[in-house]
Amino acid sequence: MNVSLATWFVVIGAILALIILDLLTVSRKPHEVKFREASIWSVFYIAVAIGFGIWVWQSSGSQYGTEYFAAYLVEKSLSIDNLFVFIIILAQFKVPSIFHQRVLMFGVLLALVLRGIFIAVGAAALAAFSFTFVIFGAILIWTGVGLFKHWDEDPSPEDNALVKVIRKRIAMTDDFDGSKTFTKVDGKRVATPMFLVMIAIASTDLLFALDSIPATFGVTQEPFLVFAANAFALLGLRALYFLLKGFLAKLIYLSLGLSIILMFIGLKLIMTYLHEVWYEVPKISIVASLSIIGLILIVSTVASLVKSKRDPSAVAHAGRITGSKEEE
Repeated sequence: MNVSLATWFVVIGAILALIILDLLTVSRKPHEVKFREASIWSVFYIAVAIGFGIWVWQSSGSQYGTEYFAAYLVEKSLSIDNLFVFIIILAQFKVPSIFHQRVLMFGVLLALVLRGIFIAVGAAALAAFSFTFVIFGAILIWTGVGLFKHWDEDPSPEDNALVKVIRKRIAMTDDFDGSKTFTKVDGKRVATPMFLVMIAIASTDLLFALDSIPATFGVTQEPFLVFAANAFALLGLRALYFLLKGFLAKLIYLSLGLSIILMFIGLKLIMTYLHEVWYEVPKISIVASLSIIGLILIVSTVASLVKSKRDPSAVAHAGRITGSKEEE
């Protein structure tokens, strides 16, 4: 895919403009986001993502258009699992609801920066060493298997090693001071619980970037499409959180479905490398990939809703890659 430097600048400029728009409007004042507001912004960001995909389809052809939509679908589904973890963090640290949007906006901005770095590194590695496909594939399969084993568990922010270290090394207060990360108590500068929340969100972003970037490269090797799919999926994450906050608990089998998707994409990456070495090894087409990923998401969603209706006490879990400390 031949993407000019000017096109890169225009797309990055458009993404920055959307972030500034969000900061100057929705995120300007702390408030509790209602369903109507979340719906409007969710529809807006999805429309922007679809519009970009249509432009790619028309300007670069159906192959790249399909790759973009497949990458966006993967990132959007993974971002929903990201929301589970955000909800757990916000609940465990008892963050007041009026500050949820500020925390989420920080998470989105940091995720964009981290994924931009990972995309650049991943693209360079793939261009220099084709065996990187196997490494990425192995990471996704390992992650998928771990999530498959523990899909009905929740990660605990208190297990976060960085959070534990900070609790021991930095003076803390148990009270929030608005959205401030540091405040003064008896004339002494101390960290607020919001600081720990930001650390937990940041480390979560890092872990999700390690999985999502290889997953996106699994459906398209075009850095431009990988970046755009990640950016547009993340931009709508904050609004999606408030839109689906009550509905997420019903997606009981989503984590299970995502584990299968990660393993499938990991296998596809390994087969891509093997196809380059031995042409006898079949290569999974992008249309087949999009169909399989879409089918897994539909089946897991429908099965979740059926289970939720039959057993109202059943709730969804974010899933975790490794077992709990008690199991270990």
